[in-house]
Amino acid sequence: MKRLMTGIVILAMAYGMVSCETRASNDQPIYKSSEVAVKDRVADLMSRMTLEEKVAQMAQYVGLEHMKKAEEDLSPEELHNNDALGFYPGLHSSDIAKMTEEGKIGSFLHVISAKEANHLQGLAMKSRLQIPLLIGIDAIHGNGLNYGATIYPTPIGLASTFEEELSYRVGKETAKEMRATGSHWAFTPNIDIARDARWGRVGETFGEDPYLVGNMGVEMIKGFQQDDFTGSEKVIACAKHLIGGGEPLNGTNASPLDLSMRSIREVHLPPYRRAVQEANVFSIMTAHNEVNGIPCHSSKEFMTDIVRKEYGFEGFYVSDWMDIERIHTLHGQAESLDDAFRMSVNNGMDMHMHGPKFTESIVEAVEKGIVPEERVDDAVAKILEVKFRLGLFENPYVLEEKAEEVVFNQEHQATALEIARKSIVLLKNDGILPLPKNKYKKVFITGPNANNETILGDWHWYQPEDRIITVKEGLEAVAKDKGFELDYYNSGEIIGKTTDKAISTAASKASKADIAIVVVGENSLRYDWKNKTCGENTDRAHINLPGRQLELIKAIKKTGTPVVAVLVNGRPIGEEWLEDNMSAVLEAWEPGSFGGQAITEILFGDVNPTAKLPITVPRTVGQVKLYYNHKPSHYFHKYKFTNKDPLYAFGFGLSYTQYEIGNVALDKSKIKGDDTFTVTCDVKNVGKEDGEETVQVYIRDDYSSVTRPVKELKAYKKVALKAGESKSVSFELTTQDLAFFDQNMEWGVEKGAFTIMVGNSSRDKDLKKVKLEVSETKKLNLNDYKPNYPSM
Repeated sequence: MKRLMTGIVILAMAYGMVSCETRASNDQPIYKSSEVAVKDRVADLMSRMTLEEKVAQMAQYVGLEHMKKAEEDLSPEELHNNDALGFYPGLHSSDIAKMTEEGKIGSFLHVISAKEANHLQGLAMKSRLQIPLLIGIDAIHGNGLNYGATIYPTPIGLASTFEEELSYRVGKETAKEMRATGSHWAFTPNIDIARDARWGRVGETFGEDPYLVGNMGVEMIKGFQQDDFTGSEKVIACAKHLIGGGEPLNGTNASPLDLSMRSIREVHLPPYRRAVQEANVFSIMTAHNEVNGIPCHSSKEFMTDIVRKEYGFEGFYVSDWMDIERIHTLHGQAESLDDAFRMSVNNGMDMHMHGPKFTESIVEAVEKGIVPEERVDDAVAKILEVKFRLGLFENPYVLEEKAEEVVFNQEHQATALEIARKSIVLLKNDGILPLPKNKYKKVFITGPNANNETILGDWHWYQPEDRIITVKEGLEAVAKDKGFELDYYNSGEIIGKTTDKAISTAASKASKADIAIVVVGENSLRYDWKNKTCGENTDRAHINLPGRQLELIKAIKKTGTPVVAVLVNGRPIGEEWLEDNMSAVLEAWEPGSFGGQAITEILFGDVNPTAKLPITVPRTVGQVKLYYNHKPSHYFHKYKFTNKDPLYAFGFGLSYTQYEIGNVALDKSKIKGDDTFTVTCDVKNVGKEDGEETVQVYIRDDYSSVTRPVKELKAYKKVALKAGESKSVSFELTTQDLAFFDQNMEWGVEKGAFTIMVGNSSRDKDLKKVKLEVSETKKLNLNDYKPNYPSM
């Protein structure tokens, strides 16, 4: 017994010595000292944590105010299939507050005010180790779930600008608004490749092209994170959704993806590789769907083998809403929730969104040896690293009054307006636009999207009226200066409930006007869920104008008054009648806070449209899936009764001036397997207005061991030209831009002929072609590939 007691004393003394050594000079634990390296702070804190405290860092819950609303609005049965509102049957919001005080929750989402964020952090500061909370939010195009935020155009509109610098600014400015209101983690960018126009989430993507999507995604991540995301004005980004949600089997969100690994690696994975290797994205969210029979939330192949090991991802994974549970409840891959939790974590998942049972299950799994504790330590270390680097241990709180200075400030407003101006695509113009000043004495405007918040798109909540300019309000603001009287008629804002009387009244009013502007499209408002026609979990079996909108337009057109159609929508609308019968068609997408002003400026020529489509617009749903970079046999045979060509091609967009692209040349006609080459051309503004044209470079491997797309975008540049001005443009490409996965799935370039195409859209008639020969087949390293990047 004496020897045993002596041993205990020695151990106690040793523990005391270690304890002293692990304290900073101010008698604080090492992890609380900002002067100590982050890796040492993480190690020190984890040495003090119990297993339960560690796993709690992997657990995320919805905010208390969000819970309280859901407790009022949803039954437990409704919760099961709901992807927007959340609460936890058997747990009251007061229970979640207590768990936070006890250090049993590491992260929250859907916290939409500085006041609530501070309250939650205050609860966390009562816990034993005082570990601050990581608060995430869906800031898809601005921090739109926060009241009063700057709402930028949705990502599909942002991509239409073909200007990555604007994507960077959205990330940087949104990060500032997020931090001012207490959030640290943006669940964006969505770098899914959108290949199905039926899918409701097209609007939150950057379109269909892996190169363009990668460029936009990389720059937005850089804007959010600012390299190391250290400081009080930066956040971590979250690339999502790994993988393939933009090509759903039946067009509906979360439906399966059955696709070859060749296509997945060539089309869907490139933006993720670039997000990791070029932007150092620190979090990735996995996808709702399954891929080739394996739910993404349990996919070791994607999470661990490809993205972490091949690409070098050093951040952490977070699940999507309830999707680990769905490995059991929906997909039927796991026999129980416990099996689902453990399968997901073992295969690479680091944080659970959202809710109870996860912590208890993983703790028990570690104790039973089902989940290695090293796997938990690896996940927790990354989550704690984020909290240290964001400065949350030094100051988890925000000054509530500062939010008023940051949110919707003049700089952010200017960016939102600039993007709106550059994101609106002119699809059709018979010469009626721009509208001449003082020519039209009476302008009539109507349509379900003419005077409401549909211009803001999905992923925002109610916003102050004085921070939104609708199309009607944009026209009202210039009516006197432009010399016209505006007549607005509310023909009904609920798509699908337009009445005969509304249609006849609108037509009668239009007949008395000199020109009619009809604002139609879709409704992505998540707070108007019952009437939504677009957005998350709102998919359609058709891609035409929903409801009776076409009837409304036809009735107005029949009066003989010229009609301009303005589309406000989150995904492509295939309505061939508009192209055939409208005087002009504007694709405005969902242009954000200043959308009405930007649309008005384009209508009257104060702004010359410059945007290009980042996605193909089909004529009919029967053409889906339709995309420009298809294989040669895609249209070997024609459709009966339907033109096989798209309604509008990828890269297409008109201007109020005209451009000519010519003298396309290469600096060398033959290159080796690891060489570079330069493409040059002249672009001239042959019209009467100043403008900007986006010159696009596509390539095709003429003959290859594996079939290749008919064309692939590899470079582009936006060129500003005054009327009559001409400029020379050059693009430097490498054999990496010509490479692909061969029959053995090895990356490289093959010898032979390539066609280089230069023009202002992906349409064949808009492209000039030259030939390039590669003299040798050569294996290349995919991880060395950094695509041609437009200068910013």
